[in-house]
Amino acid sequence: MNAPAPGTSAAPSPRTVATASFVGTTVEYFDFFIYGTAAALVLPKLFFPSGSTFAGVLASFATFAIGFLARPIGGIVFGHYGDRIGRKAMLTLTLVLMGVASFCIGLLPTYASVGVLAPLLLVFLRLVQGFAFGGETGGALLMAYEYAPPGKRGFFTSLPQVGPAAGVLLGNVAFLPIAALPEEALFSWGWRIPFLASILLVIIGVVIRQRIPETPQFAKVKATRGVAKLPIAEAFRRHWREILLVTGGFLGFGAYSAVLFTYMVSFATTHAGVSRSSILSAVLICTAVQLVTIPLGGALSDRFGRGALTAGGAVLAGIGAFGMFAAVQSGNFAVMVTAYVLIGAGIYSTAYGALWATFVEAFDTRVRYSGMSLGFQLSNVFGSGFAPLICTVLLQVTGTAMAPAAFVALLMLISAVSLVFLVRRAKRIVAAADAEHAPDAEAPGPLTSEPA
Repeated sequence: MNAPAPGTSAAPSPRTVATASFVGTTVEYFDFFIYGTAAALVLPKLFFPSGSTFAGVLASFATFAIGFLARPIGGIVFGHYGDRIGRKAMLTLTLVLMGVASFCIGLLPTYASVGVLAPLLLVFLRLVQGFAFGGETGGALLMAYEYAPPGKRGFFTSLPQVGPAAGVLLGNVAFLPIAALPEEALFSWGWRIPFLASILLVIIGVVIRQRIPETPQFAKVKATRGVAKLPIAEAFRRHWREILLVTGGFLGFGAYSAVLFTYMVSFATTHAGVSRSSILSAVLICTAVQLVTIPLGGALSDRFGRGALTAGGAVLAGIGAFGMFAAVQSGNFAVMVTAYVLIGAGIYSTAYGALWATFVEAFDTRVRYSGMSLGFQLSNVFGSGFAPLICTVLLQVTGTAMAPAAFVALLMLISAVSLVFLVRRAKRIVAAADAEHAPDAEAPGPLTSEPA
């Protein structure tokens, strides 16, 4: 375990830190998922009424994408202050911003009440959510990684990313009874309940995170006056290749998640004749299994290396996208669940769990928050943010579900190629850092990292 930095209290255990990171990302992704589900089920009618179902869904998913546009800005801002002030303060702020924005969405008047002001307010709150989200993931990963013991960094860094699965799971639990309501109740007050309830999770997350001190690696950088003056500029200057490779490396994974858990809900209910409760139940089972397979992927990456699990998994998951769409289009509940568990929770999630330590290891401590957050959030814009929108258009234009499946498969291929190069570069960066800081091998130096 890393020793505490001079002048600080005893460091918490890696499990305690991982729990704090996990709780925060769970809250963030609960908010993320309930918005995505609402965008598929109710927001088109309430905020974007039109004579065309396609136009309403398109407008609703456009607001889903807008939230992602603010993420790189949030990544830059929170990354800058996270690399200068510290990880802890930024993580608390991102959590509060995200939670308050979600709570306010639950209070919004609809188009029928205030006209065009309703979608404008919705867009504004989505921008706030995206801005906050831009700084959350990078900070949570760094907190877990920089406290993790040698040899287990892949495992501990994957634990915050179990938060998305837990958040989706909680979001499903929240929306299953809501989706089963009569339409009048669902569209009048039912859809608001998950958004309003999210504030309780935020309070729990803030309390837990406040108990965790700053990470030893960053504390050492700060104590030795090694903090970068302009972290984002230094990240661009020294790590521009890694930023691009992180962007490409997550491109397919982000799109896959958005399609699996957001777009597929709309596709199943409007094109495949599947009931809301059936598709949400399939997603619920998938996310429950992900609670095991994501950390398994992180642990396997510690034992067998990051490259084969990430790049190889991306290729297999891309091929599996065709099976996912075919399974949902079949309308058979057992077939849908099998596909979601084997492909979504199995192949995709195991590779997903192995990603995160590689992303962290590609940057040194001085600019790690800025560099990784920017690369990851740029990928979210082009992958996660627009994937449901693009899939909606592809299905409308081609009339076949294999078109959006091919789009997802192409993005996963881009991720696979990017990850091959990123793992190689991360190994060289780690080797150089280890050689430079060999005398401090036992201390948590600013460039300490685990071989990929």
